[in-house]
Amino acid sequence: MSEHRRKPQQPQGGGRAAARRGQSGSSSGRRAAPRGATGSPADSYGSTSYGSGSYGAGGEGRPYGGRAEARRAAQRTGGRRRGGGPGGPNGPGRGRGRTAPPARKRFIDYPRAGKYGWQRWVPSWKLVSGLFIGFIGSLVAVAGIGYAMVSVPNVAQTATAQNNVYEWSDGTPMVATGGETNRQIVNLSQIPEAMRWAVISQENKTFYTDSGIDPKGIARAVFNMATGGQTQGGSTITQQYVKNARLDDQSQTVSRKFKEIFISIKVGATVKKDDILAGYLNSAYYGRGAYGIQAAARAYFNKEAVKLDPGECAFLAAMLKGATYYDPAGSVSIDPAATPQANARRAAAQMQDTLDKMVKYGHLSAAERAKYTGLPHWENPRSNTRLSGQIGYLVDLANSYLVAHSDETGITQEKLQLGGYTIKTTFDKTKVNQLKSAVEKVQKANIKPKERPDTDTHVQFGGASVDPATGAIKAIYGGEDWTKHFTDNADATGAQVGSTFKPFVLAAAMRDGVRDPHKDPVQAQDERTQVSPKSRFSGKNKLKIKDYDGTVWKNEKGEEWLQTNDGNESYGTPPNYMIDLREAMRESVNSAFVQLGLDVGLDKVKQAALDAGLKEDSLAGTSYPSFSIGISDPSAIRMAGAYATFAASGKQNEPFSVLEVKSKDGPVYEHKSNTKQAFTAAVADNVTDVLKTVVEKGTGTNAQLPGRDVAGKTGTTDGNKSAWFVGYTPQLSTAISMFRLDDNEKNKSRTFLEMYGTGGQKKIHGASFPAQIWHDYMFQALKGQPAEPFPTPEPIGEIVNAAPSPTPTPSATQSQESSPTPTPTPSATNSPSPTPSQSNCGFFGCSDTGGQNGGNGNGGNDTGGTGGGFPSSTPTATDTSTQSTTRGNGNGGFFGGTGN
Repeated sequence: MSEHRRKPQQPQGGGRAAARRGQSGSSSGRRAAPRGATGSPADSYGSTSYGSGSYGAGGEGRPYGGRAEARRAAQRTGGRRRGGGPGGPNGPGRGRGRTAPPARKRFIDYPRAGKYGWQRWVPSWKLVSGLFIGFIGSLVAVAGIGYAMVSVPNVAQTATAQNNVYEWSDGTPMVATGGETNRQIVNLSQIPEAMRWAVISQENKTFYTDSGIDPKGIARAVFNMATGGQTQGGSTITQQYVKNARLDDQSQTVSRKFKEIFISIKVGATVKKDDILAGYLNSAYYGRGAYGIQAAARAYFNKEAVKLDPGECAFLAAMLKGATYYDPAGSVSIDPAATPQANARRAAAQMQDTLDKMVKYGHLSAAERAKYTGLPHWENPRSNTRLSGQIGYLVDLANSYLVAHSDETGITQEKLQLGGYTIKTTFDKTKVNQLKSAVEKVQKANIKPKERPDTDTHVQFGGASVDPATGAIKAIYGGEDWTKHFTDNADATGAQVGSTFKPFVLAAAMRDGVRDPHKDPVQAQDERTQVSPKSRFSGKNKLKIKDYDGTVWKNEKGEEWLQTNDGNESYGTPPNYMIDLREAMRESVNSAFVQLGLDVGLDKVKQAALDAGLKEDSLAGTSYPSFSIGISDPSAIRMAGAYATFAASGKQNEPFSVLEVKSKDGPVYEHKSNTKQAFTAAVADNVTDVLKTVVEKGTGTNAQLPGRDVAGKTGTTDGNKSAWFVGYTPQLSTAISMFRLDDNEKNKSRTFLEMYGTGGQKKIHGASFPAQIWHDYMFQALKGQPAEPFPTPEPIGEIVNAAPSPTPTPSATQSQESSPTPTPTPSATNSPSPTPSQSNCGFFGCSDTGGQNGGNGNGGNDTGGTGGGFPSSTPTATDTSTQSTTRGNGNGGFFGGTGN
């Protein structure tokens, strides 16, 4: 080979690194042949001595210019020489070298052959591409199989529902209703264009151009269901149509969702868009048992669907969001938050938003849209004659219990609408009829709206009866007729309870005690004195109320308040008008219980009410002393249940209305009691003993049942806008309410009216019509049951503000025996007379002889409105017109008295 074609010889030495490699090769043999040397022609540049580990004669060079080139050469020539590389078993200085056999080929080259270190674990592009293609192919195969297996649903055949069967507590049938399908299929030509565009604008504006599915929405729904999150429905009209058409399978599972996706894809590909839209509008649920646009038009507007105007169409589109929260008639039996007022606001806002979007997307002119600024005139939703009378209220109450406790029952509103359940309730048919008869008897005999239109219109009654031993609701009176009256008067009315709240103040005083005014606030919370019913507090009318530490209570305007009693009467012995709590309860003395509530602490009073069974959302704020005299508005059911806690010696049971539920597959739910000891027997039995005196010789004598122990309390509220009697025997607790409530014009406004002159009486007290209804019902309901006595209460607490002991008169015997004369206890006459601005106070109670800037709410006869506002001017004993309120309908000032 010519000289000029030969590769230039590497310079000797090659620098320090080469020198080191040379020395190492010479001495240890660890740097022999180049890595990957195979004896190929490429090795001809210089002789290689495997034994000596040198290149050429002196090891003065390395072929290929370095390790990387050597490795590439080795790969080109079929592999490395085993043992020839550094560190191999036959490496330099260790023996002979052998040629490695070629690597065996694998179907999946992973970890990768011929690669070392981290490169072994990096998949090749061929492997990645193959796996991706295989995955996509599998998905296509699965999708193809799924697509082929599903069929396009038929709304008329698949969207069906069953009735629910409701039973009385003895297992006899009450009614079969609730799951029937109210649907009439109509053609798209019979559905107004405004209805079509209202739904498209609000639900799926790309309906006519999309493929029928929303990939993002599907992924979100599947992920939520797979992870146990909130379930979601289809987000396109096509998906919703498929969901509606498959009412026979509403299980929230990933497999059902995937099946629904395949159906939606097939529907989107094979069914015309107009047919999908017609199917959706004919299958959607609009509330009131109405499936489909035709049934909805009749249920809400009593007209054919084709006659709906754009405003009505936008209204019905809002119902598709969930009629429970958008039907202006309200659904408080399902959710207390779904009041008529709240629903009307939501429906109006949604309707206006829909109309705006119709204009925005070019489906409605601005001029036409301007015609519809308020809710359309809608019809009474109650048309099922099988639910007339009290039956509808009973069914609503059972349904609301099941849905509200769905975590226990497993029954959602959607499942309940599908029906198929047999629901055994707690209601006693005989007692329900007896309560209805008792109300109607008093109403017919005394309430005459034609004769006294100014005083006897809008009069309503409510009632509930609860078993103290279990909490089972035995009977309710919800109103005159479920098909005509919107609100269940046994469940939620907003009527304040007045003086029937006072037993909770007494229970708190006996359980938690009053605070010591001589201690600092922290110590006063911990060091308390349990109160005996014999404790005395001031019963003075226009009493200046004080905080527990003796400082005069003032409102945020710095005004003192004078608490009044019913009829502006003072109770107790002058000059301090001290009265024990038993007598104060018997005569329903406001001033004594307002002061007691502050001494105990209104937070403790509230907790006692909650422990007895009232719900927090029905209680007014505790910022003002009037909380103790009933400005809260619990339902009749809750009041009966709370008094039942006292009847059961402090054992509290949640009121409930369903005993068990079954389906065709067997038991679904069975009620299990969860009794709590809310109060000790000593506290509860002493409350009962005090309430017995109310019926025996107090304001509740009209409720006496000959031969039976009865405990109870009357209640009348500010402005004489509601009156109550709540009472119990050991076997049954019942609450009766009476009020005037103007809830006409579709519940858009609810105004409580005064009852002065109602029923021909100067004023309605709890002792009048409510106590009479209670008596008539309980007399019949307990007939045939043995009379049971209440437990004898154990003595409890200390006598706070005890009466001073009279100075004993020495007897002749004592004088003869020269016994020491007892030191007389100072009496009121030994104390200096107070000035008009001073007060006469015992340990905790105070009786003031003066005060300024005082007031008594609305006449001082009854409780202030729930959370009522401060007077706009300095209140007087007759100031009834200048109060403002911040809660409810504003039925009074903060501190108006609660009468009996």
